[in-house]
Amino acid sequence: MRGHNTQCFCKRIVVITGNGLTLGKYRQLESVKLSLGKPYYESNGIAIYNGDTLELSSKLPANVIDALITDPPYCSGAAGSAVGADPTDKYCHNSNTLGRPSFGGDFRDQRSFKYWCSLWIGQALRACKDAAYGLVFTDWRQLATVIDALQAGGFCYKGLISWDKGGGARAPHKGYFRHQCEYIPWGSKGKVPKLKDRGPFPGSYSIGVKQVDKHHMTGKPTPLMQRLVQCVPAGGLAFDPFCGSGTTLVASVLEGRGAIGFEASEEYCEIAARRIEAAQRGELLRFQRE
Repeated sequence: MRGHNTQCFCKRIVVITGNGLTLGKYRQLESVKLSLGKPYYESNGIAIYNGDTLELSSKLPANVIDALITDPPYCSGAAGSAVGADPTDKYCHNSNTLGRPSFGGDFRDQRSFKYWCSLWIGQALRACKDAAYGLVFTDWRQLATVIDALQAGGFCYKGLISWDKGGGARAPHKGYFRHQCEYIPWGSKGKVPKLKDRGPFPGSYSIGVKQVDKHHMTGKPTPLMQRLVQCVPAGGLAFDPFCGSGTTLVASVLEGRGAIGFEASEEYCEIAARRIEAAQRGELLRFQRE
């Protein structure tokens, strides 16, 4: 377990402000650390906490986050699954993970999934500043459920972003239309901010999945997450309560944003930390299949 900072306090102020984080934004991250304690990993305005999202989110200070951007377990088609069921059977062809670790939390039926989502979304909302964005990934099965949960958690639902994965998306047989899109219901805490330095943002993205960029069995492309984190003000603070292999955090590094991530799996915390370190060197860590 890491549980260390990569820089001393005095150096970190210089580096963070040099990377675009204003002193005010730096203080936002420091206030999170005062509430949650020492991160599992921290470097240059990026912090990872290893633990359960509901437990950690309940300790977040109010009004510090510029955007909730997350890809939670979809629990899609999970009704009747055992708590200990391995999602590799659902997400990996022939259950072959290619060396990617498995993950938990993908077992809830639709009713419990909506309730659970409304809990952590509500906790995230309290930590968000006024006019902050909320973006939550889902698939076609859970789309209506996540839209409901986003609103139950307190965000004003504003629309839907589509992500076209391309023609390589699987279909059960030739009679199907491919399930090649996933969706990102989005909203805001109050009114949508009128921006002058960026936007309007696209409502649809066509970005394929590259295996060398996929470190989690349900991981999203880094270029996609780079586009999405642009809703965060330059030097601002994104929050991903299910950061997995750290793609939202890597994208934040590349786009000059700060970020906080929560992740229950220590194995994925380590993968995310290595990817962040590479991104801060100007590199993208490549996935090496087994």
